[in-house]
Amino acid sequence: MSKRDYYEILGVSRTASADELKKAYRQIALKHHPDRNPDDPEAEEKFKEASEAYAVLSDPDKRRNYDQFGHAATGAGGFGGQGFGDFGDLGDIFGDLFGDLFGARGGRRRGPGQRGADLRYNLEIELQDVLNGMKAKLRIPKMRPCAPCSGSGAKPGTQRETCARCQGRGQIAFQQGMFRVSRICDVCSGEGSTIRERCTECRGAGRVESEQQIEVQVPSGVSDGARLRLVGEGEAGIAGGPPGDLYVVIQVKPHALFEREGSHLHCEVPISIVDAALGAEIEVPTLDGKIKMQIGAGTQSDAVLRLRGKGLPSLNSAHRGDHLVHIFVEIPTKLNARQRELLQEFAKEGGLGCSPRQENFLEKLRRLFD
Repeated sequence: MSKRDYYEILGVSRTASADELKKAYRQIALKHHPDRNPDDPEAEEKFKEASEAYAVLSDPDKRRNYDQFGHAATGAGGFGGQGFGDFGDLGDIFGDLFGDLFGARGGRRRGPGQRGADLRYNLEIELQDVLNGMKAKLRIPKMRPCAPCSGSGAKPGTQRETCARCQGRGQIAFQQGMFRVSRICDVCSGEGSTIRERCTECRGAGRVESEQQIEVQVPSGVSDGARLRLVGEGEAGIAGGPPGDLYVVIQVKPHALFEREGSHLHCEVPISIVDAALGAEIEVPTLDGKIKMQIGAGTQSDAVLRLRGKGLPSLNSAHRGDHLVHIFVEIPTKLNARQRELLQEFAKEGGLGCSPRQENFLEKLRRLFD
């Protein structure tokens, strides 16, 4: 029976890149691997067929010969007489493949010296802290190295021993069809060593739970959602591995009066119609305290007054943004008889130029419909 074209088997074009070949082969191998399809001769055959195709096409010299001569270039035992024994970078692929099948990264040795886990701490701060910066003292629950055994997990005065099952390799090789693959050692869990007598303090884990107080400097101008990285302040490593890092995530609490826009602050200030019409001196809140501000006669509700340099600083900069005051002219909702009488008299005294925006609108309306 004639062999199928290798490119057809992998489902790629003849110009496929090395990455495209690897991706195509990995998908086929995952789908048809014998461990996922026990007692399925058809799946096993497709797996072998794809493995043979990839073994050839992943090698530049073999691929060049195949493109020129086709299957005639293989000879009886495969390319160069090496059969299936020479698979180039198939080891990396099977590392990923068996990681998916067995729940471990390709049976690679986990080994001693694992890095500790990174930790996250959400720190709430006030808007005032963004202005001035702050120091925060955090209490972080985390794993630290066990002091009596110095993190080894072995009883003080003893030490870890090389695993007798895997001879310290952390993995055990076995035959899978025509392939020789590995899995994590079930005795030492991939660490390559075992403990005869466990430390009574940590029960062999090499780490114990603790709570540590850490001081962190929050810089001025920090933004909401920013992450401060404290190197080495995460959980302790395993069997002498390096510690992880601590990430402090900044959460700026909403302010009762101000809204933030980068380094600028926005604030709405209500004023009476009398102050808006006649002008007045008003008090405006800022992060630096109250400031008196003069508003001119005839100020409208959409007016925005700018206080330069009264906003927030930029990160790592002393320059501050602006404080923008949005004027809102408040209309009275409850009037007594005298107030109503005075407003009616005011309306009778109105004339041209008293309400220019309204007069302009009415003129446009007249032109539109007349």
